[in-house]
Amino acid sequence: MSKTTLTRRGALSLAGAAIGSGAITGFPTLWAQNIKGVTLRQVGTGVSGLNAIAEQVKKDLGFTLQLTVSDTEAVAQRAATQARSFDVADIEYFSIKKVYPTGVMQPIETRRIKLADKIVPIFSTGKLLPTGTPGQGTAPHTVGYVDGKTSTKFASAPTGWMTLMPTIYNADTLGIRPDLTGRPIRNWRDLMDPAFKGKAAILNIPGIGIMDAAMVMESMGNLKYGDKGNMTKEEIDKTIAFLIDAKRSGQFRAFWKTFDESVNLMASGEVVIQSMWSPAVAAVRSRGIACTYQPLEEGYRAWGSGLGLAKHLTGLQLDAAYEYLNWYISGWAGAFLNRQGYYSAVLDTARQHMSENEWGYWMEGKAATADILAPDGKVMEKVGAVRDGGSFNDRMGKVVCWNSVMTEDRYMVQKWNEFIAA
Repeated sequence: MSKTTLTRRGALSLAGAAIGSGAITGFPTLWAQNIKGVTLRQVGTGVSGLNAIAEQVKKDLGFTLQLTVSDTEAVAQRAATQARSFDVADIEYFSIKKVYPTGVMQPIETRRIKLADKIVPIFSTGKLLPTGTPGQGTAPHTVGYVDGKTSTKFASAPTGWMTLMPTIYNADTLGIRPDLTGRPIRNWRDLMDPAFKGKAAILNIPGIGIMDAAMVMESMGNLKYGDKGNMTKEEIDKTIAFLIDAKRSGQFRAFWKTFDESVNLMASGEVVIQSMWSPAVAAVRSRGIACTYQPLEEGYRAWGSGLGLAKHLTGLQLDAAYEYLNWYISGWAGAFLNRQGYYSAVLDTARQHMSENEWGYWMEGKAATADILAPDGKVMEKVGAVRDGGSFNDRMGKVVCWNSVMTEDRYMVQKWNEFIAA
């Protein structure tokens, strides 16, 4: 794995040991001995760029998955500008909005994805349930398809060509130290409570941090956005001005980019409320420190990731890449990632690789009937624990916005950098 600092929602140094049941079987032996010589180079974030996954790919499919891990922005930049340096891009949907139009990727043929019809509808319609509504921002279904093999324009509805094959996603909120906040936390605006001056932190990735800020602004009643996932320049200006004022008043202890930073800030008690990712909360808890991924009345900010194919892939390598994509949603990987607090794109197969207790805790909002273990084997939750936010439907059914690339993205990033530098 690259020595680049692991960032984004994952890189749980927990990655080492896979807790799962059995190897995946039943894949066609298309290449006889040739497959053993294939190497696929994957660039992506620490969410799923984990050694345990590469090791399982080698075990189940026979070829080598070579991982390079970096942060969200660096992955998108590399994908767009160094197309020959990777074969598979593990990338977030809001980032694909920047990458795919450059022409460096090839679309994925939906017919070659065996379980395409089992992928949760969030990725095709934007709705978890038929009665639901898509969240604002760059929701995966808005950039999930193109019209044809050579198209670089996003389709308005599902087609036979996917930009990415969905893998994982989650509903994000604020992490808190309930032992140190001194009161219940119920709203996004609590991030700006003067009581937490010097003990609050926000995520310093512009396309994500700005969405957290927008959730705070609306919660405080400071601004009602037409679409917080696609702000006007005036809305951006008001949001950044608010953040700069908060920074100058001493509200923020830090602006973090890496998984480890967020864990250390919270575990040390330097920060008691902050933007956070589910596995980071789990990492703090694994140290025996109280930490809650707090459900909030206004709902969640969500994200989703998928695997995309470089344009240069052909022949045996392309066939191997499709086998990898199919393997990814066949169960083992989904279960492995579910145990870190994420959600898998195909739920049925992941369930087959989880115990009834694990599935009940992570997916159904049920109290644990036995200890819940982290992927490294450490006890994460004790008997009787219930997941923060409850069931899959409770959490993903309350998504109000997604990480976003706006029409005014360049302007927004410029203004965000002014905030960080202020």
